[in-house]
Amino acid sequence: MTSDKSAISDDLVHLGRPSRVDGRHVNMPVELGSTIVFDTLAAFEAAREARYDTDTLYYGRYGNTASFQLETMLAKLEQAHGVTLTSSGVAAISCTLLAFAAPGAHLLVADHVYGNTRAFCESVLRRIGVEVEYFDPMIDGDLAKRLRDTTCAVMFEAPGSGTFEVPDIRAISNTARAAGVPSIIDGTWATPIFCQPLTLGADVIVASCSKYLSGHSDCMMGMIASNATYHAQIRQTVMAIGDKTGAQEVFLCLRGLRTLKMRMETIDRAGRDIAAWLAAQPQVNTLLHPAFPACPGHDVWSRDFTGAAGLFGVIFHPCSDAQIRAFVDALQLFGIGVSWGGYESLVLPVKPVRTATPWTEDGQLVRFNIGLEDPASLKADLAAALPLLNSTPE
Repeated sequence: MTSDKSAISDDLVHLGRPSRVDGRHVNMPVELGSTIVFDTLAAFEAAREARYDTDTLYYGRYGNTASFQLETMLAKLEQAHGVTLTSSGVAAISCTLLAFAAPGAHLLVADHVYGNTRAFCESVLRRIGVEVEYFDPMIDGDLAKRLRDTTCAVMFEAPGSGTFEVPDIRAISNTARAAGVPSIIDGTWATPIFCQPLTLGADVIVASCSKYLSGHSDCMMGMIASNATYHAQIRQTVMAIGDKTGAQEVFLCLRGLRTLKMRMETIDRAGRDIAAWLAAQPQVNTLLHPAFPACPGHDVWSRDFTGAAGLFGVIFHPCSDAQIRAFVDALQLFGIGVSWGGYESLVLPVKPVRTATPWTEDGQLVRFNIGLEDPASLKADLAAALPLLNSTPE
């Protein structure tokens, strides 16, 4: 198998399960188990020595055949040395940061990160003595001025949560690497279908498998993909913390990955279609979608991404909170929920939190996740609700 773009469809179908075995199941079964037994003490001791290695059966918390298949598949898709599964996307972020952070260390975090990334930095890392500094995600090469001898990592997203600006992955990663500092990127939005950040210089990718990778809003899982330099350090940290992915989640993610490419391509087309339609509506002030020229970082997106997710933001002209609530509640095909990446369209008002780069927009920001419904139906649903945002509600 190869992992170039021309072969990714083949990889999605054939990786992550045994092959060339007569009488095999098409899907990996749900594999349950905690204790793994051995026939000799020598075999047990050898497994204990290699317990951090993918494919070594030692104890259920360290993985089993099905989870190893999923880790190997994701590593191939991300062009990573290895992948470690976690119980959620937040766990992937938290465990990765703990793998690098220590009392007295300095951590650089992009100002546009996922709210739970910021919450972990503020509620846990600061409490154990880590100095967290937030920076403008569009800083590019000027990041070097903020690096210190004590800087333990640089954490960022492309695009940013809620506001969708696209930082220069290459510039940030290369600047950090030149100083011997690991770069960590949240790559949930694009998936490896549309971007492979490790090939652009990033050292670690964290992602929520609960979103597009599993694709059906029924799986809670995260993953950490890393290069050879940091894989063991991260994997041992996850195991030391005791985080563990459930057997049902492994099954669901393996199954969801089979249709990832076609889902992402369909969602990309629908998302751009509906985003362009929304941008033309009189109630809309600004469209925040990386595939459109007005979005900050669009040139970087055009260079480094091959497609766009169905998650984007819209800034409506100033109106009241009551109008926004009425608009959201009036939508019939858009669910209201904090996650995204499943087959159902979602909507959620967003209030960005910024400490290094003030959010100065006057209008109301609303995040849309476009699912697999017919785009014409979604437009009709939006068209019926948009008049509620007029300056004089009808």
